[in-house]
Amino acid sequence: MQPLSDFERSILDFERALWRHLRAKEEAIEKTFGVSPARYFRFLDVIISKDAALRHDPLLVRRLRRLRDARVTSRRSARRSGPGDEREA
Repeated sequence: MQPLSDFERSILDFERALWRHLRAKEEAIEKTFGVSPARYFRFLDVIISKDAALRHDPLLVRRLRRLRDARVTSRRSARRSGPGDEREA
């Protein structure tokens, strides 16, 4: 099993901060990492899938995984009950 890189650890450390405004976080992502927020969140998704990330910060990674899983479930539900779905009538 491969350990986390310094870059991966820095993303997890950054993610530990609580942000009140999404725009402030997005600006900090661009300034800190030099990548777009979309690319940052793709990196984050890959990182939190690693066992090494779970060992690095179990509470943070479990929380992020729960949030990711909830978003995925929500998107799936929205697709199944899209516009014009008669089950909601």
